[in-house]
Amino acid sequence: MPSLCVFHACVCTPEQAVAVAGGVVAGLLLLVLLGIAAYLFWKSRILKASYEELTGPIIPGLQEPEVAQSTSVPPPNARAKSVPFIVPPKFHRQGWTDMLNGEQIQEENELYVTPDSGPRSSFHSLAGAYLVGTINPELYRFPEDKSETDFPEGNIGRLWFSVEYEKESERLLVSLIKVRKLQPPSGSCNPLVKIYLLPDERRYLQSKTKRKNLNPQFDEDFVFQISSTVLFQRTLKFCVYHVDKQKKQVLLGQVIFPLKNEALAEDGKVVAWRDLEPDNLEPPSEHGDLQFSLSYNDYLARLTVVVLRARGLKLQNERNSTGVCVKVSLMSHSQLIKSKRTTAILGSSNPLYNETFSFKVDQPELDATSLSLSVLQGDDETSALGCVIVGPFMYTRGKELEHWNEMISKPKELVKRWHTLSLSS
Repeated sequence: MPSLCVFHACVCTPEQAVAVAGGVVAGLLLLVLLGIAAYLFWKSRILKASYEELTGPIIPGLQEPEVAQSTSVPPPNARAKSVPFIVPPKFHRQGWTDMLNGEQIQEENELYVTPDSGPRSSFHSLAGAYLVGTINPELYRFPEDKSETDFPEGNIGRLWFSVEYEKESERLLVSLIKVRKLQPPSGSCNPLVKIYLLPDERRYLQSKTKRKNLNPQFDEDFVFQISSTVLFQRTLKFCVYHVDKQKKQVLLGQVIFPLKNEALAEDGKVVAWRDLEPDNLEPPSEHGDLQFSLSYNDYLARLTVVVLRARGLKLQNERNSTGVCVKVSLMSHSQLIKSKRTTAILGSSNPLYNETFSFKVDQPELDATSLSLSVLQGDDETSALGCVIVGPFMYTRGKELEHWNEMISKPKELVKRWHTLSLSS
């Protein structure tokens, strides 16, 4: 009976067997982890020994001192140096060539950098050559006003003025600012300016007379009372006179400023300058004269006509209520290509237009191209007051041919001339 009890005590229950198996598995896992840790520790020791061999003492002469200094590791307590701010080097252009029209072209030279002083050019030398925080005054200069220095050949003076219209009070405010480079008949000059609001040439406003001054500064204001409905049909005319010792007024030049092309109501004050034009003392021709400008742009293949004004027109009495316009026709081998018209001006034998028209004409076609400008009173083609044709030698002679040839010889420049109107086309 006692032996049976001992045998019963040695037999384990299922719960105890599971606990024993779990302990065995945990022990095995712990042994594996200890083995992996020991392997990693051994491997790190081997790699560290090989790294110390590679980073051993540097052999003199194989590396420059500057490079060795840049790759050395600073001590842990050392303060890190800030990276210096470097201004990029200045570039200079070489071989600039001035052109006749004031532009500049660059010859085939590449950009070059200003060489640094000293035996070497490095990061530190550039940092020392340019000071941080300096200001280049060239970047803050206002554009040079060339209106007081750039005078074309044959200029007889230039006038500055401003125009402003007050719609509520229907007042046209004109400010006479200054005149420069006057060309009087004698050495001294006593200038004054008369301002007209055309077509009324009987009334005018006059400035004060400046004594012995070729570049007078006026700064005077004038007021014209005019309705907004007819404002853009009017033209300002400035006449600059010299008063001699006998109090006689000698005209030095004039400026014509049509208001129809100015947005006075929207933009407010308009400040402008114009070159003085000499008064044409020649009497009008039998059928009147027409003034216009020609220009040809060979790059754009564009022929431009600016119809400026007419004078001495012989208006037909029965058509006084009909406006006078100018018809501009482009001809090729005497065949009409395209025609355009100006606005009609009522009841004036000296109408002012100042309207621009452009035509597409290729350069090879210029020798067979001509322009016909006809002054019409009304829409009827038979009521032409006169016409003028300009073009190459095939179609014209005299002043008309000279005007055309001057246009060809001066590309992109407006060439202005007066022409005599004729009834024969």
